[in-house]
Amino acid sequence: MVANNEEAVVAALTLKSIPKDIHRELRRRAVRHHRSLNSEIIACLEQVLGAGRIDADLLLSSARALRAKFKGKVTGPALNRLKNHGRA
Repeated sequence: MVANNEEAVVAALTLKSIPKDIHRELRRRAVRHHRSLNSEIIACLEQVLGAGRIDADLLLSSARALRAKFKGKVTGPALNRLKNHGRA
């Protein structure tokens, strides 16, 4: 959404010499997500570049739900072991 009735600036980009396996995977992802190839590439770029918008309320409610689920079950040392070694 554009604020203050400003026009959105949209740039065109041409991709060249895309390896066949990458092109094939982009096509598969586009079909799986019900998007055009162009829309899938934009979605991939947004994800990688962090351009997607974050719903702070949704993120906070998810964090609170996780905290309630694991309250008292995960200790600091156990968490560090999981981060460092992948096992509790």
